[in-house]
Formats: sequence, C-alpha cells, structure tokens
Amino acid sequence: MPEQPRVVLLKPLVTSPLIEVGEYSYYDDPDAATGFETRNVLYHYGPEKLVIGRFCALGTGVRFIMNGANHRMDGPSTFPFPIMGGSWAEHVDLITGLPGRGDTVVGHDVWIGHGATVMPGVRIGHGAVVASGAVVVDDVPDYGIVGGNPARLIRTRYSAPDVARLLALAWWDWPTEHLTRHLRAVMSGTVEDLEAAAPGR
Repeated sequence: MPEQPRVVLLKPLVTSPLIEVGEYSYYDDPDAATGFETRNVLYHYGPEKLVIGRFCALGTGVRFIMNGANHRMDGPSTFPFPIMGGSWAEHVDLITGLPGRGDTVVGHDVWIGHGATVMPGVRIGHGAVVASGAVVVDDVPDYGIVGGNPARLIRTRYSAPDVARLLALAWWDWPTEHLTRHLRAVMSGTVEDLEAAAPGR
C-alpha cells in the first residue's frame, strides 16, 4: 500500500488455487507482509480451501492452520512415520484421507487481531471480530466478537434483528463509487443510516 509498506492487499499476492481472497482485504506485517501465503497459511496441502471475504483486516502474525496439520489419533502413536520416507513411505495410506472439517471460511468485513490462530474448517461470520492472540476452534457467528484460547463468544456487536438487517444490506457488495459516497454511514453510522444510504434508496 502506498505510504504503508507493512500493509499488503492479499488478492493480488495469492497464487494458490486453494486460497481465495476478496477485494480490499489486507494483511499487516512489518517484517514479511508479502509472504502471507507461505508464512501464515500452514500445512495447506488440499483439497480444503481457505476463503477470505472482502474488506477483511488481518493483523500481524495471524495464522490459518489447515487440515494438513492433522495426525492420526486412533492408534497408540500420533507420529506420521510415512513422511520420513524409506520403507516407512510404503504406509502412506495411514496418513492420507484423514478426516477434515472442510474449507476454512472468513466472511466479509472481518477483523482478525494480532497473533490470532484459526484452526481448520472454522467459519467466521460477516462483521466478526477475533481478538488478538485468540485460538479459534469453533465457528464464529455474524457480528460476533470472540477471544481467548479456545476462543469464546464475548458478545455480539448488534442485536439479532440488526444483524439480519446488516446482512440484508451487504454493504461489501455495493459498487465502489456508491460505497465511497457513503463511507461515513458505513464506518460510523447506525443501521438506519446504512439503510438510508443503500443503493436504490
């Protein structure tokens, strides 16, 4: 980003077909912001995807642990012998096809704080906030705020009826020109202000 060398838009950087990132989502890191795909998305061998929506803010050190980190736990040892090669490689079937939780999905307008870890198959709802250092092991509701290890719901940002209204407005899908004209309503207005600013009103 101009004048912000530690901030990168992720969509132009991602090369893996297993990662999808929406427009304007960014990562902030003073040391290696452009290394997000290899430094922050770990054990990503597929087929599960990492999907990040539009307008997401990811703090330094956010990590996505993917299903490739999984180990067998149904026998006496969890050690992945076949990856060591040699005659142990003949037993590769013991580490393939381990159960997974599916894609990891981050909704639109999600803020994930410094050093948070998101575990495989988690779904983080639109407008959610993940506190710094949180370890997210379960799904996060739309507009929920979670923190801790394991992360627990602290509160929701809006009432259930207002969350439904916000999801119906889906400001992240508004045309950029319209969004630009109504940034004040999006950033600091009420739900009513946002409804009044919606396209077609």
